[in-house]
Amino acid sequence: METIPSHHIIEVVGWLAVALKVTTLTMNSIIPLRIVAMASSVCFIIYSAMFQVWPLLVVELILLPLNAYRLYGLIALRRLVTHMTDDSVPDFSAAMAYGKKRVIKAGDVIFEKGDPVDCLYFLAEGRVEVEDQNVSVSAGDIFGEMAFFNASAARSATVRCLEDTVVYEVDEKRFTRLQYEDPEFAMTVMRTVTKRLVANAAQTQGANPA
Repeated sequence: METIPSHHIIEVVGWLAVALKVTTLTMNSIIPLRIVAMASSVCFIIYSAMFQVWPLLVVELILLPLNAYRLYGLIALRRLVTHMTDDSVPDFSAAMAYGKKRVIKAGDVIFEKGDPVDCLYFLAEGRVEVEDQNVSVSAGDIFGEMAFFNASAARSATVRCLEDTVVYEVDEKRFTRLQYEDPEFAMTVMRTVTKRLVANAAQTQGANPA
């Protein structure tokens, strides 16, 4: 029985790599796309190493770990979303690493209604009141985040310190950075915003029954 020459097998591997690379261009689901891209890189690495195509080998040796890292991040984020429940305690402590610390005296105003939006706040110590809404915020929570998701880009209420307060300001640029560097923080903020929007809608509906 005639054996297939090894270089023919390597050529098949090369064509398989091409087919897998083309397949990634037709895929919409990001996780399967990353997996197929990694398989393509493995095939290209075998092909280029055997035929000594060094530029291609270097490119694929770079792309393979990059795709693996991105895949790991996607799977970790999916696992985080799956395991987070409505009863989980939100953790905004990452804001302390990225935010600017401010110490504010009791009675002072942090921002007033109509002020331009510049940042959200993590309340590390003390307690603040959202005036005209009869809402107080305690240490460990965030406030001012709703304006990031409001097209008006203006504060909807005045916030005043009820006690000596320590806050960490996170501007929009840092918040965008946090979404990539700490997906858990970003997801917690999103869930908090969603809960507050639902609560506000329920309160408005209750105040204006059909």
